[in-house]
Amino acid sequence: MEPQPVLAVDDIDLSALDFWERPWSERDAAFATLRRERPMPFFEEPPLENMTIEMPVGPGYYALTRHCDVAEASRHPEVFLSGPGAVSIMDMPPEMVEYFSGMISTDNPKHARLRRIVSNAFNPRNVRSVEDSIERVARETVDRAATSGTGDFITDIAAPFPLQIICEMMGVPPSEYATALQCSNVILSMGDPDIIPEGTDPVLAFLEAGATLTGIMEELGRFRVANPIDDITSALVNAEIEDEKLTQQELASFFVLLVTAGNETTRTAIAHGLNALTNNPDQRSILLTDYDAHAKTAVDEIVRWASPVTWMRRTLATDYVLSDQELKAGDKVLLFYNSANRDDEAFVDPFRFDVTRTPNDHYGFGAPGPHFCLGAHLARREINVMFKELLQRFPTIAATSAPSQLRSSFVNGIKRLDYAL
Repeated sequence: MEPQPVLAVDDIDLSALDFWERPWSERDAAFATLRRERPMPFFEEPPLENMTIEMPVGPGYYALTRHCDVAEASRHPEVFLSGPGAVSIMDMPPEMVEYFSGMISTDNPKHARLRRIVSNAFNPRNVRSVEDSIERVARETVDRAATSGTGDFITDIAAPFPLQIICEMMGVPPSEYATALQCSNVILSMGDPDIIPEGTDPVLAFLEAGATLTGIMEELGRFRVANPIDDITSALVNAEIEDEKLTQQELASFFVLLVTAGNETTRTAIAHGLNALTNNPDQRSILLTDYDAHAKTAVDEIVRWASPVTWMRRTLATDYVLSDQELKAGDKVLLFYNSANRDDEAFVDPFRFDVTRTPNDHYGFGAPGPHFCLGAHLARREINVMFKELLQRFPTIAATSAPSQLRSSFVNGIKRLDYAL
């Protein structure tokens, strides 16, 4: 059932921080209003506050809210460029763009080169090794949580589980796990005061967190060049594909991308998944009756429902007409995956959580095109294994509080979710 609108179309401002503090139902209703009445609205860029680094305010952006428009933009990467910056509305200096978003914020031919090298490192043998570790890490994570039987689901399960898998995969020592998690939280926080204290410059905190992650991977990368073992980092730093290798900076940027985007997608999906199963006991019953029969559709529905990454930005390379809207070279557009995933033109009853939903052409891992999430298979596997572990061992597990939403337009994060096994 579609949530009832609280805001009239002229009162919706996707650049206003207080919009992203609203409950999900109000945000979903606002996007439904936009899809219906103004599917490609233009917004001024959000103001930059509490910053010691001076950044110019840009010209604004168009919001793509419909499934079909997000799909078309994604299928034309030669027009809708990622290189000027995919994860920031503002135009950051080029070195900052590469530093933080690496492969996400590149276009061909560089993007194809990076993806080719990285994909080669994820060869079948390495992927099998990672997949084999997922069940072990899920079991260890739930074992630790079971000692108390209650607590914060994010701290106990949703956050440490995917992070440990990524760190093990890259060969990062356990002594660095807490640092990597803290840095990931800061980078994705958008200045949320629960993550970055009031009065702290969010951009400086962002830069410091990125520098810390980069330092971890640069040190590890240098060591693995001389001392390779059977991990992804060794494969990345020592692999040559048609005389191409990753530079130290590219390796570090890839690690930042993994620890943030790769970790956050799974973490957010698992958190929303528990909340959705708690609020929809009929869907929990379906999974408890025969988990394996419904695992595939359930995982995709959890990802659609969560829409972990709310948007990605593209910048027009040339003039282009999209759904009768004339866009000019240099215009910015934001692809709102959360809105596409609730579009009734693409989904039957999109506001219903349905673990048997099929077809399910969701954009929880991005839309079709060269920037579709490289780690989608790994994320699906992690979500599948974790919920199987939880539901088989603790079939009554449930959220016991309302989720605390991350104050962010970019990540549909949950900061805290109390639970009981």
